[in-house]
Amino acid sequence: MAGGRPTRPGSAAGCGGPGSRDELPGPATPAESDSPRPLTGGQPHALLATAKEVFDGGGFFDLRFDDFARLAGVGTGTLYRHFPTREALAEAVYHGEIAALCDRVRQLRAALPAAEALATFLRGMIDHIDTHKGLARTLSTLMATHSTALTEGSRALEQAVIDLVAAAVRDGTVRDDVDAGAVMMALHGISAGHDRPGWRAEADGVITLVLDGLRRPL
Repeated sequence: MAGGRPTRPGSAAGCGGPGSRDELPGPATPAESDSPRPLTGGQPHALLATAKEVFDGGGFFDLRFDDFARLAGVGTGTLYRHFPTREALAEAVYHGEIAALCDRVRQLRAALPAAEALATFLRGMIDHIDTHKGLARTLSTLMATHSTALTEGSRALEQAVIDLVAAAVRDGTVRDDVDAGAVMMALHGISAGHDRPGWRAEADGVITLVLDGLRRPL
C-alpha cells in the first residue's frame, strides 16, 4: 500500500478513521529527547515514510520506538507528539495506505473506461501486495486487536471496489449479477497466500479468472 496523505492518530485518514490502541510508555522526558521543534506537515510525513520503510523491511520489532525519530531525522518529542504509541504509528501508516488506494481508484475512474479502470486496479493490487509483503505482515501483527480500524479500512477499500464494479456495470462491460464482495474475497485470498511458492504467477492467474468471470457475455 503506497503513500497516502499522512494524518495524526485520532483523525480520519482518507477513507477511514482509526480505532482504539494500546498505550506504551509515555513521551520521553526532556533529558531523553531533542528540543521540541515547530509542528510542520513534513515531520509526520517523514515519520510515516520511515515507518513504512521499516515495516517493508520486516525490522519494525527490532527497533526501539524512539529509533523512529532518529531514522526520520526528527526529535523524540516530535515523534510522541504525533504518534504517542507504536500502535498509533502503525495505525496511521495503515490508514495512509488505504487512503492512497482509494485515491488510486478515483484517479483510474477519471482517466480510463470503466472496465479498464477495474482491471488496472486489480492488477495493480497484485503489484502492491507483492511489493509490500513486509508491511502487510507487520501491520497485521500490530493491529490484530484493533478490529475497528481494520474493519473501517476494509470497508473503505471494498466501497472503492464497489464503485469500480458499478461503473463497469453501468458501462455495459461487466455482468450485473456478481457482487463486488466476490472480488474482495479474491483479493483477500490472494493476500493470505503470499507465502506460497510461485505466488506471483498464481495471483496474476486468479485476477485473470476474476476479470474473465466478470466480463459481460456478448
